[in-house]
Amino acid sequence: MAITLTSLADLATHGFDDIIDVRSPAEFAEDHLPGAISLPVLDDEERARVGTIYKQASPFSARKIGAALVAKNASLHLQGPLADKPGGWRALVYCWRGGQRSGSFATILGQIGWRVETLAGGYKTWRGLVVREVYDTPVRAPVVVLDGNTGSAKTEVLNLLPGFGVQVIDLEGLARHRGSLFGAVGPQPSQKAFEGALALALAGLDPSRPVVIEAESSKIGNCRLPPEIWKAMVAAPRVAIAAPRPARAEYLARAYCDLTADADRLAATVGLLKPLHSAEVIEEWLGLATSGQFAALADGLMERHYDPRYGKHRARMAVPFLEVGAPDLRSEALPGIAARVAEAVKRLA
Repeated sequence: MAITLTSLADLATHGFDDIIDVRSPAEFAEDHLPGAISLPVLDDEERARVGTIYKQASPFSARKIGAALVAKNASLHLQGPLADKPGGWRALVYCWRGGQRSGSFATILGQIGWRVETLAGGYKTWRGLVVREVYDTPVRAPVVVLDGNTGSAKTEVLNLLPGFGVQVIDLEGLARHRGSLFGAVGPQPSQKAFEGALALALAGLDPSRPVVIEAESSKIGNCRLPPEIWKAMVAAPRVAIAAPRPARAEYLARAYCDLTADADRLAATVGLLKPLHSAEVIEEWLGLATSGQFAALADGLMERHYDPRYGKHRARMAVPFLEVGAPDLRSEALPGIAARVAEAVKRLA
């Protein structure tokens, strides 16, 4: 039996024990339904091989070879990841669109006695719902942007706001990137996977309450913000954390300890600024990095690079704007800052 999804929220209402993606590993890696596990019935090479036979030889030959491969891989899954599933286990199985791969695997699981359903339209149906949410639907809650110069602890404060009754979307968390040239924290999701996570966050918003989103550029690392959320952010009122540069420099030295611990990576990242600053300035920053003066390096980067750019950007804005003073950015001070930001959000909204 195939289920039909008409909204992103529908998936959770069915209460499946597992969601199984039977597409190839490369398809799964690019994007998949939330919480899905990868049990491919054809791996990448097998999928390419069957597709070539289908086009160059005959559909019949391709289906015969494909069926043998599916049976082989299904056997491996049954003896491996599915070996301990109980009799009452209930799963949703999906593939790309046509249902041949998911239907084949679901039939095998169903013959064992498990309650198995497939997804009508497969992954393509899910992707269509994501596209509708992030590209065709205005943000359903009033947006307030959390602003502040580099090093103002915006992301940490943002993630404290739910404790004060404020709903948030953490774009940097979804993109797995801290949003600046120095912000890489590891592999980022694909654009499709980023949009899928963002779509779920947007669909879950309470439209009667404001949502706070951190100030970002239109790209966070390699992830692009879809037009609807970007338009909402550009037009939104702002609450800015106002912290002195020395406090921000100390904060950055703590927050970016993963980067400062990797001397080669830090030097390479500083080097990316060569087109924008003189050789003397770059050498000064590299010297601070080499000597371990990370707070001084952060201070220099803010003074000559980040703060001037933030200032020019804000000068072009014509939106309501409130400042929240934050003279201290140590960890113990952040809940108090979050409380004041929450009050400012309520005033603006």
